[in-house]
Amino acid sequence: MIPIFPLPDVVLFPNVFLPLHIFEPRYKDMVRDSLAGDRIIGMVLLREKQDTDVDGCSSVYSIGCAGLITHYEQLKDGRYNIVLRGLHKFRILHEDLSRSYRQAQIDTVEECHSAEELREARLRLDLSLEGRVLSNIPSKLSSNMDDGDLINALSQYLEFEPIEKQALLERNGIVERCRGLSDLIEIQALTDEGRFPVTHLQ
Repeated sequence: MIPIFPLPDVVLFPNVFLPLHIFEPRYKDMVRDSLAGDRIIGMVLLREKQDTDVDGCSSVYSIGCAGLITHYEQLKDGRYNIVLRGLHKFRILHEDLSRSYRQAQIDTVEECHSAEELREARLRLDLSLEGRVLSNIPSKLSSNMDDGDLINALSQYLEFEPIEKQALLERNGIVERCRGLSDLIEIQALTDEGRFPVTHLQ
C-alpha cells in the first residue's frame, strides 16, 4: 500500500527526477507520513474532470509510477518542496480512502526488453532527434546516458500532452516506449516544426 498523488498534468517515469511543491493540507499530510516511512509516493494522472468513481473521487489512470523522495524542504507554513526520483511503473489494484489522502494497493509492472530491439529503436530515435533542440530539457541530459534512462527522461521532459505521456508510460516496455516517443517526435516535426529549436544532445 502506497500513497498516491493524482495530478492532471504530470506523469513520472522511472529514473527521472520530478520537483513538486506541496501546499494542499491532505498532501502535506501525505508527505509528512511518507517522510516518516519509506518515502515512496505513487504519481498517477487524473482522468477528465467529469469522470468520477463510485466514491465520488476523480478517476485516475490505473498505471502510474512510484517515486522516492530524495530531497525535501519544509517551509514555515507547513508547505513542502520535494524532489521525487522515479522508481518503477505500477498498476493500481484497489484504492483505500481511509485517510485524508488516497492510498492504493499496487502491483509492480516489470519492463523487460531485447538488447537488439532496443538498439534498433534507439537508432530511430536518434534520427528523429537529429538537428533538433529539445525545449524544456535539462542541460545535463546527454546522449551518453543509459538508453532506458534517456528514453524515460525524454518522455517526461518533452512538451507532449499529459495523455500522450501517459500513453508512453503505459507502453509495454522501454522498446515500445522508444518507438512511441519517435512517433510523437516525428508527428510534431511534421505539424509544428518550430516546436523544437535546433540543437544537439552532447
